[in-house]
Amino acid sequence: MKALLYHESGGPEVLQYIDVSDPEPGPADVVIDVAATSLNRLDVVQRNGWFQMPGFQYPHIAGMDIAGTVSAIGAAVTDVAIGDRVVVDPSMAGVSDDSKLAGKGDLFGDLGVLGATIDGGYAEKCLVPASHVYAVPDDVTLEAAATFPTCYLTANHALFEVGELQAGESVMIHAAGSGVSTAGIQLAKNAGAIVFATAGTDEKCERALELGADHVLNNRTGDVAGWARGLTQGAGVNMVFDHVGTALFGPSLFALGIHGRLVNCGNSSGDEATIPSLGYLFHSGIKILGSDPYRPDEMGPLWDTFCSGDFEVMIDSEWALEDGAEAQNKMLSSDFFGKIILKP
Repeated sequence: MKALLYHESGGPEVLQYIDVSDPEPGPADVVIDVAATSLNRLDVVQRNGWFQMPGFQYPHIAGMDIAGTVSAIGAAVTDVAIGDRVVVDPSMAGVSDDSKLAGKGDLFGDLGVLGATIDGGYAEKCLVPASHVYAVPDDVTLEAAATFPTCYLTANHALFEVGELQAGESVMIHAAGSGVSTAGIQLAKNAGAIVFATAGTDEKCERALELGADHVLNNRTGDVAGWARGLTQGAGVNMVFDHVGTALFGPSLFALGIHGRLVNCGNSSGDEATIPSLGYLFHSGIKILGSDPYRPDEMGPLWDTFCSGDFEVMIDSEWALEDGAEAQNKMLSSDFFGKIILKP
């Protein structure tokens, strides 16, 4: 099969589109013929060597969000058939001992993740535990399915499992054009929250409104905290959903009202942040919460909600697998809205 992989860290030039051996399933595994995989910022971060997850090793095939058709099944697989259209949970938590990918399920240690620490979807085929595939309905395209796993599971876990967002509460969501934020905006609105979305361009702000955001702000030119307080009669928002990190950490804290929660699940602008006022933090009862990995039992119910709900699939562009370096450059430029798709 063809795969896009790299043997060392570096720029896009390290990516090689080459032939590699086809994967063979273990007793509890299936092999997917990849129809689409969507990019995540981690793909570029790990390739550049800026950060690599525990358990990462070379050579590496990226691609965490995978949808395709089952082309081979292991001897013990009974509930998945060749030809099934499926989407994949990339986390290796809860994998059967009969899978080749067993033993990588420590949520707070060396967690195995397809496309992050284990070969993923930047290839024509991918090895997956049978327990981690979910049927794609006929009215959902495989491209649409590939936009779902990492973004929706990350956003849903952060907003509701960690942040305990309630109907009627206000939540500020940064980087509105990113995949996880387009998911977060829709999930929060679906739950009855008031959404304050920020982005780096006016165009992205307008598109966030179309997705359902109630209020938008260009965070490159506007006063994030002042804007939030102005729209809440000085009270501040109940929650900030943050995966930007350094660049907006201080303004995010000051945008929060009494007993506000800042829920962080990423560090796209840097790994260090400064608390500008400990006095404001403790006097206002502000909580800073790290969003830990989602659990295996969260995928199925959320996938059902996605398939049955009125969620807008946000695909920015589609690229041939061999052009993956150009697709990654587009992601790094931040000149996109929604998900960037690779297709073998």
